Amino acid sequence: MTSSNSPSPPPHLPISPLPHLPVTTTAPLVDLRQYNQAGYDRGRPGWVVLLWWLVQAIAFPLSPHTFNRFRQLLLRLFGAKIGTGVVIRPTARFTYPWKVEIGDYSWIGDDVVLYSLEPIHIGCHCVISQKSYLCTGSHDIQDPAFTLITSPITIGNGVWIATDCFIAPGVQIGANAVVGARSSVFSNIPAQQVCWGTPARPRYQREIRKS
Repeated sequence: MTSSNSPSPPPHLPISPLPHLPVTTTAPLVDLRQYNQAGYDRGRPGWVVLLWWLVQAIAFPLSPHTFNRFRQLLLRLFGAKIGTGVVIRPTARFTYPWKVEIGDYSWIGDDVVLYSLEPIHIGCHCVISQKSYLCTGSHDIQDPAFTLITSPITIGNGVWIATDCFIAPGVQIGANAVVGARSSVFSNIPAQQVCWGTPARPRYQREIRKS
């Protein structure tokens, strides 16, 4: 028995059914056992790749914050082209430095990842802010073997990529453009445009105040 004083839901509030749950048990369309990276060229022998990973895991994060020339030297020893006055934070990560070129006076921030399966060219006076990810590799989602797809990235002179941005394979960003924080860039960005969003879109032209 229930008390006549027991609360009951108001009559004007319908009881919503449970949401329809997506199917998760369908057979996968891909077979990762077929994945084969044999056709990809890392650009250096395996022992060089392993040595770089050890150097980056130990020497980079343990180097003092202001030791930019030391980190520049390490990158150059492994084939990177690093210009004058480049700032590289200790937690920045370079997959294959021999595929990276950074122009004069550019900054590479904390926790930036340059996933350089293919060349990444960064111009002069650029800022790549913390936690941004420049990705030159993806996969063919229509291939059951999930084949690797790679394409280079080019960042023009004077570009600012703000914090936590994703730059997709094959993207070219025009000189003096700005990419707003937490944007995802999947197509080319025109020069001197301020852009943001996912996907990032040009919003207005960048202007510099005259001193």
